[in-house]
Amino acid sequence: MELRHLRTFRVVARTLNFTRAAAELHYAQSSVTEQIQALEAELGSKLFERGRRLRLTGAGERLVGYTGQVLELVEEARAAVDEERGEPEGALTIGALETLCAQRIPALFGEYRTRWPRVRVTLREGGRGELYRAVRQSEMDVCFTFGDAPADPALASASLGTEPLVVIVPPGHPLADRDEILPGDLDGVGFLATPEGCGFREMLDRIDGPLVEAEVGSLAALARCVAAGLGCGIVPALVEHPGAVAVPLAGAATGVTMTWRRRDGHKPSVAALLATAYALSSKDSSSAGRSKVNAGAIDS
Repeated sequence: MELRHLRTFRVVARTLNFTRAAAELHYAQSSVTEQIQALEAELGSKLFERGRRLRLTGAGERLVGYTGQVLELVEEARAAVDEERGEPEGALTIGALETLCAQRIPALFGEYRTRWPRVRVTLREGGRGELYRAVRQSEMDVCFTFGDAPADPALASASLGTEPLVVIVPPGHPLADRDEILPGDLDGVGFLATPEGCGFREMLDRIDGPLVEAEVGSLAALARCVAAGLGCGIVPALVEHPGAVAVPLAGAATGVTMTWRRRDGHKPSVAALLATAYALSSKDSSSAGRSKVNAGAIDS
């Protein structure tokens, strides 16, 4: 079996969509189809049922687990060779939440590419749970999220500091003229929220008083809905909110967390990214309480 066929199979099995898989892999859709057909021919089994919706067959579901194990072993072998050579190169996949992709990651991406031009970097956007799952399953090397680190012994995390939280309100809202908002000021106020399971929904749910009147799928959509007068929201201060008014929420902040597979901490391309992120974090004096972590923490 060719490794590229297994890599393609893993992405198709996750997305259950040949078009999305092709876009993610930067292949023509016909190439993805041919690779899956070649793998099915080699195994002598259909891996997908092709109807109105693509779905895995029993054989395909069994292969998913083995594919993960095989590709993990390949990555471990590469990491061992890279560590001996010491020079970061090869492929590195970074994932981040939508807001961090727009506001934080570009600077990190640029600095890393300048320092380590032999590494081919791919940036993917996703939700917090999706990102942790992708790192855990070796589909992604490192991810950046808001909130607490995941409680998973296979993963290692470090804080890159904090971002203050603000309440965004429509123009003319009674809270719009405040210099600061206390949690008690939100009693009975109608809020828009991200879906349950999202870190920001969890923070909102911890505050007594706000009324969740509607859910939206992303922080960017939430900010637009607030500007349209549909309710209020709590977001990190770095979230763009054109047309809405942002008021600091007293004493409230969220952490920016970097997560990677624990066993990959010494992989040169990953270690170099972590060190670059720490260096940029230490230079950024705009966020109060920025974490001063040294490169030795990569061992954690």
